[in-house]
Amino acid sequence: MSFDTHAHYDSASFDADRQEILQNLQDFGVSLVINPGCDGKSSLFSLELADKYEYIYAAVGWHPEEWESWTEESLPTLRALAGHKKCVAIGEIGLDYYWDREHKALQKEMFLAQLRLAAELGKPVIVHDREAHEDCLDLVSCFPQLRGVFHCFSGSAEMAKILLRDGWYLGFDGPITYRNNKKAAEVLAVTPVERILLETDSPYLTPVPHRGKRNSSAFLPFIAEKVGEVKGLSAEEVLRITEENGRRLFGLSLENT
Repeated sequence: MSFDTHAHYDSASFDADRQEILQNLQDFGVSLVINPGCDGKSSLFSLELADKYEYIYAAVGWHPEEWESWTEESLPTLRALAGHKKCVAIGEIGLDYYWDREHKALQKEMFLAQLRLAAELGKPVIVHDREAHEDCLDLVSCFPQLRGVFHCFSGSAEMAKILLRDGWYLGFDGPITYRNNKKAAEVLAVTPVERILLETDSPYLTPVPHRGKRNSSAFLPFIAEKVGEVKGLSAEEVLRITEENGRRLFGLSLENT
């Protein structure tokens, strides 16, 4: 069985066949999925999916790219949504300087507010970090009591060591299967398998050999196979261990399936 700790089934890419896909995922060995929100609307949608499907859980958060919709009502909205029984994390939150370098201050304000909320509620966080490694590391270090995962980790092996030392998990997605992605192999080499989470980021970041198609949690074994190549494990062992890792971080016992 496998645990996709990051998928966006609220995406419009699934509007035509969402129900069919989600009803059949368990036939592909998918035992659990976390669907993170990116703003108020998508966070609510994530909770609605979690209500409808027993094996889906939600995270609620405001993505840095959604800075234009962040208002003084956003944090109270997230606090209320986070009280849902199937909300297991605050996310997807963080910093993204790839798309927008003009609103760094606002992105940091959003990120800090949501980190404080996670600390207040005692929930783990799902961090989006794109070309903002130093600032993300500086901000999460202000909350030593927090734990979570750096989604689709793209930092260096040195950054990984710091996060691992401080108790964080690292998420690995389809890009680790892409040719010449040497940085991912370097990071995997220094990351204990007990701190690895598998993610698809569906419908994005589809792994080889399906790159270019819409992604799905059913493709997790291709990511697990690549992890296994680096760690000297079978894909089945990686899927089992990373499922246990996800359950541990997000507080999902065997009784939660």
